[in-house]
Amino acid sequence: MRPRASLNAEPGQISAWLQAVAAGDQRAFRRLYQATAPKLMALLIRILGTEEAAEDALQDAFVKIWQKAGSYAPERGSGLTWMLTVARYQALDMLRRRRPMGSIDDTSVETNAALAERAALQPENHEETMQTLTRIQDYLGDLPRDQRRALMLAYFRGMPYRELAQRLRVPEATIKTWVRRGLARLRERLKERP
Repeated sequence: MRPRASLNAEPGQISAWLQAVAAGDQRAFRRLYQATAPKLMALLIRILGTEEAAEDALQDAFVKIWQKAGSYAPERGSGLTWMLTVARYQALDMLRRRRPMGSIDDTSVETNAALAERAALQPENHEETMQTLTRIQDYLGDLPRDQRRALMLAYFRGMPYRELAQRLRVPEATIKTWVRRGLARLRERLKERP
């Protein structure tokens, strides 16, 4: 059953509730859930494809939000963005657990999750945002696999170049080159056609 919004909240209110949740305030947690669960659920359905899986992920995401609310830093972004990120990672973890090792393309999963998260954050520009992001996803598919993977891990997971180099077992300079060239190709492609 999909959660229904019963509270409208400004971004500052969501941050305040998160800070209260970090102190163990159950009432703030209930309000936070009422105000944000529908947005998180919409994101999770887009990523996971079914309402049932999304409900499981939503429950797990809110458990993590309760446990980790103290790690939210308002100066680094809005509370809703932080919560959407927690939910997105929960969904990605579920996808990885459901599929056998080696059968999942991390970069396509990350791209789809990023598209869904972006759409959830900007509902007023949904159609335009989705068209642009779909084009970017298509263009990413045109990049060589190593460039695409480095770009996705750097930008959608925020992985530093040093970690990328270790994970992909290549020199850090190679990672920087892949990311730089990949971004340049994406920029060119975005200029080519609307």
